[in-house]
Amino acid sequence: MSPATLAKNRVTTMAAKRRGRPINGWIVLDKPSGLTSARAVEQVKRLTGAAKAGHAGTLDPLATGVLPIALGEATKVVARIVDARKRYRFTLRWGEERDTDDADGRPVEASERRPSRAEVAAALQGFIGEIWQRPPTYSAIKVAGERAYELARAGRPVELPARPVEISSFERLDDAADPDRAEFAVACGKGAYVRSLARDLGRVLGCFAHVESLRRTLVGPFGEETAISLDKLAELLHKVALDDALHPVEAALADIPALVVTGSEAARLRSGQAVRVPSTKQGTVCAMAEGRPVALARIEGGEVRPVRVFNL
Repeated sequence: MSPATLAKNRVTTMAAKRRGRPINGWIVLDKPSGLTSARAVEQVKRLTGAAKAGHAGTLDPLATGVLPIALGEATKVVARIVDARKRYRFTLRWGEERDTDDADGRPVEASERRPSRAEVAAALQGFIGEIWQRPPTYSAIKVAGERAYELARAGRPVELPARPVEISSFERLDDAADPDRAEFAVACGKGAYVRSLARDLGRVLGCFAHVESLRRTLVGPFGEETAISLDKLAELLHKVALDDALHPVEAALADIPALVVTGSEAARLRSGQAVRVPSTKQGTVCAMAEGRPVALARIEGGEVRPVRVFNL
């Protein structure tokens, strides 16, 4: 082999290493407190060597728990998990409101009042169903191209407009032994902020409040029982056992019907073409061939049209 060919091969190998490995699937990370979601993705990407990665639903740095991280082709369906229902457990601290609405912020309001258990139970009823909620000033929402938290840190906080969110349940879990704290569980839809729930509950009760600790226990099909820590992930990778932590791409599509297609139909769908199939299904489906997802597709008028194609 000539020196020129050897040099070309070395350049190709180095470029492949920079691009990363073609890993497809989901890592359900148990995010530790103190780590941003973006940094968590970076660490998973570094540990796995994956070419492409992204997270499905930001968790605050203070928060712990379920952070689904999409690798490779799974990034094509991140939006489905971002839109999925979520569950949280959190500890609320009475008597103080903070500018970030959690323990990381600075106090802005205080009160010596502490609500009774009955008062809290009555107030919670006003937070069930579709409610209007103003997101925290320190949030990742963009305002004129900049993150709200970046504006706030620069001394230019903005009053974000209220928006409708869905709260399925809001329950108290503790026995009220500590008058300064209370533990709650929340199930909610897309875009709801637990920090805003704590802030607004404190205001309704006239005592102020903020989130002291927060854990996400469920995102769509991914629960905390399947979540893995960064240390455990590193240990598995050291043993070359990534498959033990990797969930398939289609795990994010468990809530939609599967449609089995033939090899030739799969090839057409992958090339962006519609195919006709004798199916009574309508709407969104996951086209499958040989046990693998081919495309997220829609059935309309007897035709299956690909929406997102998977290269698996």
